[in-house]
Amino acid sequence: MKTEQGVGNWIREQLSKSYSLKQLDLGAEARMAKKGFTFETESYEVSELGHLCIMRMKAMLGLMRMETVILSVTHKDVPLINLDYVKAFGKETQMVELYDTQIAYEAKELQEALQKIRDRDADLTDYTSAGTHWYDEILYPCSYHKTGKGVSDRLAGAARDCAGKYISLLASAPDCDPAAKEAKSRSFAESLLASGGPAVDQVTKLFGRETAERLILRHMYGIR
Repeated sequence: MKTEQGVGNWIREQLSKSYSLKQLDLGAEARMAKKGFTFETESYEVSELGHLCIMRMKAMLGLMRMETVILSVTHKDVPLINLDYVKAFGKETQMVELYDTQIAYEAKELQEALQKIRDRDADLTDYTSAGTHWYDEILYPCSYHKTGKGVSDRLAGAARDCAGKYISLLASAPDCDPAAKEAKSRSFAESLLASGGPAVDQVTKLFGRETAERLILRHMYGIR
């Protein structure tokens, strides 16, 4: 199954230039299909860095496609980064979200770099999610949320630029205690699972609570 867009493969290739990636065996959960929804998940241990997940979803005979990429870093004191691409009935949405899961590091250079990418695409329509969310206080304002039709190249370019800047700044970021950093990732993933949301609720409804818990905690965020 291939998405028309998405930066998962590109991010994996960029990481492999500097780090050793080991793909994990997810068994039957690498590809799950039910009631017209198909989920494919790749999960990697990234040596001396953390965990990478690429998850793709297809539904409605391909009229809806999604790709989620998560880089949960435990060896460097950097923000958690989630990238989400959705295409539904011709409309595309790209999100690149940075979450404050650091122990002490402020990551100012990274925030400034992503803000410049946001400013560059100021003419594109902002994607907004109504209401308040459990993660609002830890979501950095520089995070990228854009939507529209006929803007595939610009959205893909922005996602690669954001991810590329993130990866390029990893080397200069401070090291940290992996156990303490993983605790931050665990807190985030458990909050996501507990609070729910469209994607979490859909997976739970289709495949059950235990599968959803493994998918989110273990496969997506690398929590053991």
